[in-house]
Parts: sequence; structure tokens; C-alpha cells
Amino acid sequence: MINRILTPRELLIGGGSLSQLVPLLGRLGVRRPMLVVDPTILRLGIADTAIAAMREAGLGLGVFSAVVEDPTDTSVIAAADEIRSGSHDGVIGFGGGSAIDTAKAAAILASTGEDVRALKVPRIVDLQVMPLVAIPTTAGTGSEVTRACVVSDTAAQEKMLILGTAALPAAAIVDYELTLSCPFRVTVDTGLDALTHALEALINRNGNAHAEALALSALRLIGANLETVAREPSNRAAREAMMLGATHAGLAVSNTSTALIHGLSRPIGAFFHVPHGLSNAMLLPLVTEYSLSAAPAGYAAAARALGWAPATMGDEEAGHALVRGFRDLNTRLKVPTPKAYGVDEEAYFRLRPEMARQALASGTPGNNPRIPSEDEIVRLYEIAWDGGAIRG
Repeated sequence: MINRILTPRELLIGGGSLSQLVPLLGRLGVRRPMLVVDPTILRLGIADTAIAAMREAGLGLGVFSAVVEDPTDTSVIAAADEIRSGSHDGVIGFGGGSAIDTAKAAAILASTGEDVRALKVPRIVDLQVMPLVAIPTTAGTGSEVTRACVVSDTAAQEKMLILGTAALPAAAIVDYELTLSCPFRVTVDTGLDALTHALEALINRNGNAHAEALALSALRLIGANLETVAREPSNRAAREAMMLGATHAGLAVSNTSTALIHGLSRPIGAFFHVPHGLSNAMLLPLVTEYSLSAAPAGYAAAARALGWAPATMGDEEAGHALVRGFRDLNTRLKVPTPKAYGVDEEAYFRLRPEMARQALASGTPGNNPRIPSEDEIVRLYEIAWDGGAIRG
């Protein structure tokens, strides 16, 4: 079997690596970058050093900060319009997943002139576009190394998955020092998102040895450090390990795609505006329990990598230890159920069929070791409402 491995052409990893942005842009041939930056990051001054360095170097810098949480078609089109009107020749995504996904989609639109709705799966967007540099400020999204981005269709209330090399950054700067100011909820939710990426890469029907090695590395790093950074936000060693774990998880899942957890998670985010990592975490124990029987060795490997099952434990027992571990982790990290989060109950239950339709349309449930029917997805949403379990 031939595996197609896709990664950015250059990764700068380590504390202080943001200082290398200007030389990196030079190597990519970018003279007029558009900085697409999270407005909070801009307000807090986290991007000031990079902005000053680019201006001092005489680059024709533009700044777009109208990034919204869960990027929408309208916000992405606005960013693309500014890229075109300013004749920018490259894009920098600076912030969390929303900023980087906005930058990705805007770079594609500005390069191709296509309508954003024409880019969604099942189409694979393998196109040449202007260079994109991704600079994450959270340890979790993995978007800095993936060939995917998600944009909400505001009219249809649907999260559109865009997949292909056009969404793969040319380069990324992975500087853990940018995560030191992340608050508890952002730290936890993005960390759980990274954990989900690693798990779904490990048990994926598209799995390969390259992705497996990265996924196991990510699970070991995240398992050993997520709760530490939640308790001790200034712990630099733990922050650095989490950043590396998130990047390894992103590299793994970029080469397998996501699976059922992400498929079910996106509609919850689209309809009820639950942050992406948090909606993944809400579903993590339940979907794992549902899928265990179809990939016992993979789930057992995840349990061992996270430190929740000894090497001597059998695969079936280790898989059940993984489900218990996820439930206990969610409790310790204060992950609410949809009900406890305050999601509207009437709307949630009424929209279950449409959420199931959207989940299947995204294609990612088909990567799961156990592939659900539409009726099974509806049932999973019902059980997830108050954190129930298949076994009762």
C-alpha cells in the first residue's frame, strides 16, 4: 500500500520561534502578507512583536482582525476581499483554530475566486494557492499542520468541511510561549480537541504506520501533561509538551482525516455554538464506547499510551478502561453535557435528524471503525444529551 503523507514544507518548533517569522516569509517569497489575527490576540498585544518586525522589514503588511469564533462564510469572504483589494501575496493565520481556519479559507478564495460553498466535501480541494503561514496560540487545534478547515454556512446553519492541499499551510510556527496566557477553559477544550485528533487518527479506517506513530506520541504527551497545564498554567515544560502533542496529533489526523466524534460534533457547534473542542469532549466517552468492538486493539493502544491501562491488560479490558478514563477526565476537567451547558432541549431533540444528516454528509463518520446508520446517530445524540452510556 502507498500512503500519501502531507505536511507543511517547513515547521519551526520551540520557544521563541515566532522571532523567525520575517526570515520565513522571505523564504516563501512573501512581500505583502495579510495577517489574519484573532481580535483578542490583537487586543492583548500578543501579536505586537511580530507586527513590528514585519513593518520594520518593510513588508506591505495588512491586518484583518474581524475573525469570529467558528468562522462563517461571510467572515471568510470579508477576509478574502481584503486580501485581494490589498494585492497581498501571502496570508498569516495567527490565533486559535478560528483564526487559522479563516486564514486558510480566505487564502483559497482570494487565490481561486470560487464560492466557499463550492469547496466543501465531498470535493477534495487539491489546488495551488498563495502561501499560508499558521501560528497557533493554543495547544489543540492542529490546524497549523492539517489539510482541512471548517467554515459555517450561515444560511443553512451547517459547518462545511473543506479538505485538500489548498488548506495545508506552507509553513507553521509552533511556539509554546504563545500559549502561556491561555485561560483554563481554552487550555482544556483545545487540549481535549488534540486528544480527540490523536484518538481518531489511531483507530481510523484510513490509518497508516506514519499516522499511528504520531498519534501514539501525541496521546503520551497529552496524557502526561493536559491536567498539569490545567492546574498550573505557567508550567513551561508542560505547556511545551502539550504544544508538541497537539502538533503531532494534527500531523496524524491530517493524514487519516477525522472520524465519528468530529462528525457528530460539528452540527452541535453549528446549531448551538458550543466550542469545537468542548463538543468533541462531550461525545468522546460515548462514541468510544459505541466503537470499541470494531477496533479493540486500537482503543487498547490508546488506553496504554494515556497511562490508563498496563501493557499486561487484555485489549477488551483496556478498551473499557479507556471509556472510564474519558468519563473521569471529563469530570475532573469540568466538561458539561449538552444539557448542563444550557443547550435548548426542545431544539436539540427536534434537530437530531438534521444533525445526523449533516454528520453523515461530512463524510467523516465513514472513517470510524464502526460506521453508524442515520438512526444510530440520532440515538447517540439522544444518549449524549445528559451524558448517558450505552451500557446504562
